[in-house]
Amino acid sequence: MISYLLLMVLVLVALETPLAATLASRETERVRADRLADATRFASLADVALRGGSPGPIGSELDRYDELYGIGAAVVDRDRGTVVASPSWRPAPGTRGALDVALAGQQASGPDSVLPWVDGPIVVAVPINDGGEVLGAVVTTTPADGVREAVTIWWLLLAGAGLLAVLACVSTAFALAGWVLRPVTELDVVTHEIAEGDRSARVQHRQGPPELRRLAASFNHMTDAVSDVLDRQRAFVAHASHQLRNPLTALRLRVEELGPSLGDPQGQAEHQLALAETDRLALVLDALLTLARAERTENLRLTVDAAAVAASRVAAWEPLARRRSITLRLDTEAAPAYARTVPTAVDQALDALIDNAVKFSGAGGEVTVEVRGRDDGTTLRVRDTGPGMTASQLDQATERFWRAPEAQNIDGAGLGLAIVAVLVDASAGRLSMYPNGPRGLIAALWFPASLPLPADDGAQEASSPSARC
Repeated sequence: MISYLLLMVLVLVALETPLAATLASRETERVRADRLADATRFASLADVALRGGSPGPIGSELDRYDELYGIGAAVVDRDRGTVVASPSWRPAPGTRGALDVALAGQQASGPDSVLPWVDGPIVVAVPINDGGEVLGAVVTTTPADGVREAVTIWWLLLAGAGLLAVLACVSTAFALAGWVLRPVTELDVVTHEIAEGDRSARVQHRQGPPELRRLAASFNHMTDAVSDVLDRQRAFVAHASHQLRNPLTALRLRVEELGPSLGDPQGQAEHQLALAETDRLALVLDALLTLARAERTENLRLTVDAAAVAASRVAAWEPLARRRSITLRLDTEAAPAYARTVPTAVDQALDALIDNAVKFSGAGGEVTVEVRGRDDGTTLRVRDTGPGMTASQLDQATERFWRAPEAQNIDGAGLGLAIVAVLVDASAGRLSMYPNGPRGLIAALWFPASLPLPADDGAQEASSPSARC
């Protein structure tokens, strides 16, 4: 718009500047032509005054002319002496040059153009001839106020017309730019909505130029294709987990039935390893199903009391921690800590983090679940005294099926932190992990805050069942 406006102004200046100069010259020329005609008539009457030394009829003509039009006039001889002059006659700055030209036998008038910011009268001088001999000259000085006012009015009209033209062009350009860019703006908005998880957002493909309409239709087609692929992928994981669970259960039963028929101690040991592997495979399938459900969760967010949820999860995991000689405690403030998350995000995330902390802390370890509510959100930290992870391991911890080299023989599917990351991202929160000095790991969750719910709704949400990972 700025470049277009600059171009319009340059075009208007290029067109209107010569026109303004022409109008000023035309108005000035009109007055000069009238004064030259008047001065020529006075010159035809002035020869008597120059030859006889008395004003004669030219004196009364000049007085009457000055009285009617307010224009000073004078008759001068060849020596520039004033022979007859009207009452308002006063020599002007350009009078001397005009007389030089007139006494040389030519008509003189100036200036060529009267401009609004230039002062000074219009001076006209006509020679008085007698048989080819120049006897003197008639000179008039016309106030240029009228001409200057007329030129100013013309220039204001030109400026107004140019301004109207600029406004009309700018309005048209705005409408055109809006017509062209509105689909682009809508495409940008829909892209952000899809990136935030609303895969139902689409672009109106009946607006704007044909090229942008085709672009919008192609974008909608691409979005449909990507959404379909994601749905198929997630549906495959969910269906595969379900379909594999039944044959896995049947396989485990058959393996269990083989136990009594094995009398060899080595066979019994292998039998126990086979049962352990089937249990491990069952855990992997359950984790895959949980991950598929978490990724499929829409961005419907609920307000929960994170402190109450944390208390329920600590109570649920406390027996297992006590059995493993691990101290599990809750550190929370007295006031509720509200957070806005997708359904069961806090439950499942704490389950996964507490499970890992209890699993890796070892006998005599300590696990602390800390809840802190602030104006901008709620933070939950799970501290443990386990072996922790290196910086490179922390970078890979949320990858699916990733496990630390020293944890390969510990039960787990390697999907717990991946599920936590998906749930936190869907809730517009943050997951961060860092060492807990002098030993252990801190896993911190942050969820955005929200207005508190009524007591019944909050209690219902806090007591909702959680899905173990």
